[in-house]
Amino acid sequence: MVSLLYKLTSLRPKNPLHLLKPFTTTTITSSIPPSQNAVNSAAAASTLTNLILISSDRQSLTQSLLCPSIDWTPLLVNTILKRLWNHGPKALQFFHLLLYNHPTYVHAASSFDHAIDIAGRLRNCTTVFTLLHRMRSLRLHPSPKTFAIIAERYVAAGKPDKALKVFLSMHQHGCFQDLNSFNTILDVLCKARRVEKAWNFFKVLRGRFKADVVSYNIIANGWCLIKRTNKALETLTEMVKKGLTPTLTTYNIMLKGYFRAGQIEEGWKFFLEMKKRKCEIDVVTYTTVVHGLGVAGEIKRAQKVFNEMVKEGVLPSVVTYNAFIQVLCKKDSVENAILVFEEMLRKGYVPNSATYNVVIRGLCHKEQMESAMEYMDRMRDDECGPNVQTFNIVIRYFCDAGEIEKGLKLFEKMSTGDCLPNLDTYNILISAMFVRKKSDDLVVAGKLLIEMVDRGFMPRKLTFNRVLDGLLLTGNQGFAKEILRLQSKCGRRPRQFKL
Repeated sequence: MVSLLYKLTSLRPKNPLHLLKPFTTTTITSSIPPSQNAVNSAAAASTLTNLILISSDRQSLTQSLLCPSIDWTPLLVNTILKRLWNHGPKALQFFHLLLYNHPTYVHAASSFDHAIDIAGRLRNCTTVFTLLHRMRSLRLHPSPKTFAIIAERYVAAGKPDKALKVFLSMHQHGCFQDLNSFNTILDVLCKARRVEKAWNFFKVLRGRFKADVVSYNIIANGWCLIKRTNKALETLTEMVKKGLTPTLTTYNIMLKGYFRAGQIEEGWKFFLEMKKRKCEIDVVTYTTVVHGLGVAGEIKRAQKVFNEMVKEGVLPSVVTYNAFIQVLCKKDSVENAILVFEEMLRKGYVPNSATYNVVIRGLCHKEQMESAMEYMDRMRDDECGPNVQTFNIVIRYFCDAGEIEKGLKLFEKMSTGDCLPNLDTYNILISAMFVRKKSDDLVVAGKLLIEMVDRGFMPRKLTFNRVLDGLLLTGNQGFAKEILRLQSKCGRRPRQFKL
């Protein structure tokens, strides 16, 4: 490890370039205050989203959406699509109604990307490629981002070979492959832990695309994700032999890899060696060490590093505070975590939804549900949620505590359109319905199953069978038949039942 670090640092320029991150489909939220137009658009998006959700008549909805007083813009359309993300069929209905019925408005390429992403999540390949061809017919040329979205959806569906075919066929759609798109497909595969496939693909095409330090970093990070730090070291050694100069991100990848793999002392030695060799150390480095030590239960060492970074002139970020608060909740006490949270506020930091979620999870774990609900209210005041993860945390803990009605009440609040339930929400509640073994609870489980399918989520076969068993055992044969038909319609081969 140290010998490799010596090789890496000996090649390090005085002012190393930071790794340019490959394209990601994750939306990055700007810290710039929203303009009045953005505020107005958000209000309009909320109203229109609710209209789309409650409307059951397609013709009436079309007339409402074509109202001349609505000023359709890409920002408004994209905001609505994001709000409808967890109701894929409604999102695509809205997109298509505007696409084929509005006399003047034409969707932007970014809106097509959102729609393609939603169709991909629903595993509706026909719609994905219909939208792709529609883009071209409107002379909205698909971008590398478009193909990255499609590839990512194929990988998520367990079809990495089709993802590679999408990348190799980009030029047929007027979008030519380059080093950036090559790095993107590698990143998609590695983040889905398809690292062997990414490595083999990399070896075949690295010469054609002239693989750079970003390419090697992506592969090394992939090995670290599956806790194969030795393979990551081999990859970086090969990078050095190719004459490529490592970046600070290269070191941070290895550092995080050691801690993720539970190699705490190796990670600590690597960190000390970085300092000894005068490597540039940034907030990411310190955050990695604080989190890695904390997860291992080394709270005092984590605290020491946290305090040290300020003395070294590296200010902690919100992510650093999030990491420290999280490990305090898990390995120390939620009271100490809240002290750090309040200190963060006093120093002028603005907590984000992730900050609140780790605090709320910590409070729930200690069965302090009232305090957790108070922090949910604070999230609203700070305009950062609560988001679907927040609701899922609290609903899960209510259900685990036997307060299922409170969990269902929170679930009902999610139906307004501001924060729709996702697959995890439904799975949490359906599982909770089996705790009390009541007939009424199992009927609720069946209704939740139907609703999740209507919203584009595919239950596992195990979930279908569990609900069916529960309904049959509690004498709900008629409803069980309905669930059987739904299971067959979803392509989940039903078991043989005597009803």
